[in-house]
Amino acid sequence: MSKIAIIGGGNLGSAIAEGLLSSGFTTPDNLYVTRRNTSLLEGLKAKGVHVLSDNQKASASADYIILAIKPFQVSEIIHEISPVLEGNRHTLISVVTGVWIQDLVELTAGKLPIVRAMPNTAIAIQESMTCTCMHKVTETQQKFVTDLFNQLGKTVEIDEKLMDAATVLGACGTAFAMRYIRANIQGGVEIGFNAKVAAVIAAQTVKGAADLLLQHHTHPEQEIDKVTTPKGCTIAGLNEMEHRGLSSSIIRGITTSYKKIVEKM
Repeated sequence: MSKIAIIGGGNLGSAIAEGLLSSGFTTPDNLYVTRRNTSLLEGLKAKGVHVLSDNQKASASADYIILAIKPFQVSEIIHEISPVLEGNRHTLISVVTGVWIQDLVELTAGKLPIVRAMPNTAIAIQESMTCTCMHKVTETQQKFVTDLFNQLGKTVEIDEKLMDAATVLGACGTAFAMRYIRANIQGGVEIGFNAKVAAVIAAQTVKGAADLLLQHHTHPEQEIDKVTTPKGCTIAGLNEMEHRGLSSSIIRGITTSYKKIVEKM
């Protein structure tokens, strides 16, 4: 079984570790997690994970190295672990926001296969939408990385030029979905439910709707047609929402977020 080192045992790194363990993708003895203050990783240590503060030692022990650190730390950390990196053994996986593959290629002198991955916050419950792009990986490495992130949700491989767009759709999209659910809760309270009950109904309904698309591989309009009857309450509500600009507001929000990212480049 391949060994995995997670450099950076913060919220994201720890969530990845927990997900890989609970899914059975790896075992504690094949997992290394680093953090300066290792006392914050006692839960993982108790499960048998190798918890240490030495990034170089963790990297030397692993086949796949996941960078789960802050962007400003990337150069320093790669310089630190460079002496033990082997191009014919190690694969570098970065989940660092805003750091491009070319940046990593330059920092590693082009000697490593590299994967850039962008999960979202639902990785904490193994329901992430993770977008990946890969550089000089073998078929075996590609499969391993895809299988790894599939333990933490769903994975799609994209062209790196779409990574900013993926950030909007998959990461900002979590906030957009939450705002829609919040509006549902407010509407539910207005028509008679208390907030707690309305929250459960709204969240589960959205979850069920999403699962219909993912499991049936259908288009949203197909599922909408199943619940809209002539002169019914569903079509009346949908039409009112469209009159008020629901779809156009969502589209404009997505494109505005994308423009904001592009402006920073």
